[in-house]
Amino acid sequence: MLEFSNVEKWYGDYHALDAINARVAAGEVVVVCGPSGSGKSTMIRTVNRLEPIQGGTIRVEGRDVHDRACNVNALRARIGFVFQQFNLFPHLSVRENVMLSPVKVGGLSRDAASALAAELLEKVGLAHKIDAMPANLSGGQQQRVAIARALAQRPPVLLFDEPTSALDPEMVGEVLAVMKQLAKEGMTMLVVTHEMGFARDVADRIWFMDQGRILEDTTPEAFFTAPAHPRAQRFLSDILRPHESTVPV
Repeated sequence: MLEFSNVEKWYGDYHALDAINARVAAGEVVVVCGPSGSGKSTMIRTVNRLEPIQGGTIRVEGRDVHDRACNVNALRARIGFVFQQFNLFPHLSVRENVMLSPVKVGGLSRDAASALAAELLEKVGLAHKIDAMPANLSGGQQQRVAIARALAQRPPVLLFDEPTSALDPEMVGEVLAVMKQLAKEGMTMLVVTHEMGFARDVADRIWFMDQGRILEDTTPEAFFTAPAHPRAQRFLSDILRPHESTVPV
């Protein structure tokens, strides 16, 4: 479904992605984790060309997405993307946010798109908010609308870039519940997240990144019980063990 082959990405002299080689099979849920600045978000943003690459290839369903002949709008319509910051259109209702891409890109009639929006909002538990404006929704509700919008083009793969990191803690669970349900239904998902409980419970595989490289590509069981790379061991030790207080007495 998704394949990275020797992908290289630079920001000036900074080597953001270093020889990325990895694959996501159809129906797999892959969680990407690692310390801040490790290249996780950069990598996921290269898949739909939000970030250019300087070497290698990225293929979705066998197509080279960075080929100059690739239609970027058509590509993005086939790759659902859920951002950290929701990115809903504030002047459009919930219904209209979900309808926009099927109408403008997919050529769906407004009636058909409206029915699709109702179906998808029911799926994410927000049918009762279909005519609300984004400003009147909580952060968790806005992110669930964003997931419905990403599903509106029936994409074969969904990308999530830290979808819960901008949410208050009590709203995280409602978004993760929707993501877990999508995983149960067989959606192919590549998820950048710090939610280790989700990674342990839902992921088929975990990619651990640091300094622009994938250092581990393994099962959740192996990653959480016996990480092979010393950097992964240190990462897990830091996040799973409560930090000692540094407040002076």
